Amino acid sequence: MGKLKTVKGVKARFKVTGTGKLLGFRAGRRHLLSGKRAKIKRHLRRSQTLASVDTRQIRSLAPYL
Repeated sequence: MGKLKTVKGVKARFKVTGTGKLLGFRAGRRHLLSGKRAKIKRHLRRSQTLASVDTRQIRSLAPYL
């Protein structure tokens, strides 16, 4: 068994916090923004921590992240 390869798309989209949690971008920020309130768009700017069920899958795609 050799080294595992990192999926580069995952490497670009997620980052790890100091405590080891994964941060990702929020959905709903790409288009149809004119119908959304300013408060909603402001909150969508911030990244969010991933749920534990999603974290396990991302870690398998990027083992050295």
